[in-house]
Amino acid sequence: MALLKKFLRNEEREFHENKIRLRAIGRLSDLPQSVQSELNRVIQATEHYREATLVLALSYGGRTEIAAAAREVARKVKAGTLDLDTIDEATLSAHMYAPDIPDPDLMIRTSGEMRISNFLLWQLSYAELYISDVLWPDFREEHLTQAVAEYARRDRRFGLLK
Repeated sequence: MALLKKFLRNEEREFHENKIRLRAIGRLSDLPQSVQSELNRVIQATEHYREATLVLALSYGGRTEIAAAAREVARKVKAGTLDLDTIDEATLSAHMYAPDIPDPDLMIRTSGEMRISNFLLWQLSYAELYISDVLWPDFREEHLTQAVAEYARRDRRFGLLK
């Protein structure tokens, strides 16, 4: 948690210089109060930027996110503010941690790992996967360029048959 606080303090100037909005998803209430305070401060200080958005996944799990969304939908049905028969994929999507952030088009997995590891399970349903043998600390701009070039060559069908 000390590293997270240091990151927030050290990178805040770069967020402002590059007009980067910081967001966070996950069970943020699990974080120590001092970290929550620093995180919330930087999120609020950058919330008006739209050049780019950095989303940190903290105390995050995809299954937990889906369960939390399902509980919120259930609460609304129980309270009578949501009709059970109107629940669809869009309803569940609207109750995820960051419903205003578009689903990823590309997920890059480093270290040659062939799994998504409980990460954005709902949102990755139509994402293209790119597996790189390069370890995360060594992943550089050239590797990103390679991943994006590979992605650009793909024919995306979003679950449809040709």
